[in-house]
Amino acid sequence: MTKHNYKDAIEISKNIYWVGMYLQDDPFQCHPYFIKNGNESILVDPGSMLEFEETVRKVKSIADLSSIKYIILHHQDPDLAAAVPEIEKLIGRDDLLIVTHSRTALLIKHYLVSSDYYNIDKNDNKLITSSGFTLEFHTTPYCHAPGAFVSYEPETKTLFSGDIFGGIEKSWEFYADETYFLKAKQFHQEYMPSKDIFNFALQKIEKLDIELIAPQHGSIIKKKYIKNLIEDMKNLDCGIYIDAKYNQELLDTINELKEKKETIKQRDQQLYEQAKRAEMGEMIGNIAHQWRQPLAIINTILAILKEKNSAKILSAKDLEQKIETMEEKIEYMSDTIEDFMNYSKPNKDKSLFSINEAIQRALKITNYNVQNHQIEVKTIIDEELFANGYINEFVQVIVSILSNVYDIKNIRELPLVHVQIEMKQDGSDILIIISDDAQGIDIKVLPKIFNPYFTTKHQSQGTGLGLHIAKTIIENNMNGSLSVINNQKGATFTIRMKNEN
Repeated sequence: MTKHNYKDAIEISKNIYWVGMYLQDDPFQCHPYFIKNGNESILVDPGSMLEFEETVRKVKSIADLSSIKYIILHHQDPDLAAAVPEIEKLIGRDDLLIVTHSRTALLIKHYLVSSDYYNIDKNDNKLITSSGFTLEFHTTPYCHAPGAFVSYEPETKTLFSGDIFGGIEKSWEFYADETYFLKAKQFHQEYMPSKDIFNFALQKIEKLDIELIAPQHGSIIKKKYIKNLIEDMKNLDCGIYIDAKYNQELLDTINELKEKKETIKQRDQQLYEQAKRAEMGEMIGNIAHQWRQPLAIINTILAILKEKNSAKILSAKDLEQKIETMEEKIEYMSDTIEDFMNYSKPNKDKSLFSINEAIQRALKITNYNVQNHQIEVKTIIDEELFANGYINEFVQVIVSILSNVYDIKNIRELPLVHVQIEMKQDGSDILIIISDDAQGIDIKVLPKIFNPYFTTKHQSQGTGLGLHIAKTIIENNMNGSLSVINNQKGATFTIRMKNEN
């Protein structure tokens, strides 16, 4: 096992540092972490006054304390939160925010914390900084506190797990090995209220693609040990000090949460159906738009043919040319109908599909180009990228994003907007990056852009469901992610999915 110099901050992943204090022969090691993110850096579970000086010194070795804008508190215990008031004074920022659950905030205030709160449950369980750095939060109720949660950083795939995966063991090592379950077993049996409640949290966690787990206690866990550790944890009998009546109350709470989750799922389905109805109206409008020009040309040709025929000057060659032109326009109109029929056809089974083919379909449906809409689309193609899922739903996602760009262009009365769609591989993942120069998204709006019914358009122009449904499709139906940040000239939407080629 590699020995580390615990007197220094230790980088455990890109821009993520352990800034804790090693307590000799103490089985209860506490771990604060620092995420370096410019002037919006993040301190995770800063600890008690016991580690205060060491934590401050180690953070200073990486960045100025004044760079910290967010302090994450996964629960309210003193070994995690007691040092916050003193750290607040050293940071000295009026915009410093305590990131926690609203149920936890009610208790943390008793430490005399003075900063404002960023309640995760009131912010779509997500934090997006102005640079686009993102943290996702997943609630783990009663593990071990009502408002407990874990934090997931999708870029490095690091999970800050709070009490979950913590260990109590004198023979402490910085990184866990294959025996770590034995060290974590006692802690979870004593601190987690029941097997069912603990498994509810584990089921959420195992759905994440995790490279590294950084718990508040115990050892840091690398990817190769995570899957087996979760499986071992699922079989633990927890809550050994909780009487049966209280345990049942906790189970009732979990059942209530499951029912609420099912209600949310049903709501999302209703939103999806409502969005499809709205899209049908938009589709008819798009078909009419794309048919208008060829119909006008056909009508003009027919008028010319009638006039020449009446004047007895219609030649066979002229008739042949005019019929050929009309056939081309009719074929175009037929193709348009085919495109929209394929787009609206429901997928019953997942299948392997070409990302490039799906994007080309979306471009044909939207038909955005300089002549018609003053939008210039450039694609950087990779023919080798394939995803497993529902191609028509994926086309719908691309159409929704492009339609959003088009609407923004019109609202801001921009003469020309450039859009770049880039497909590329990132390890085992596919990235589809859609960037524009339409002046970006208001920073106040950015965290809400995927919320249902949220729209900056007039109600006659949109339902506020397009981007919400797009995110639902990618993240729920295709096990991917959809995010957005501002670039220097506009906005950048990023879709991440598994490459199935």
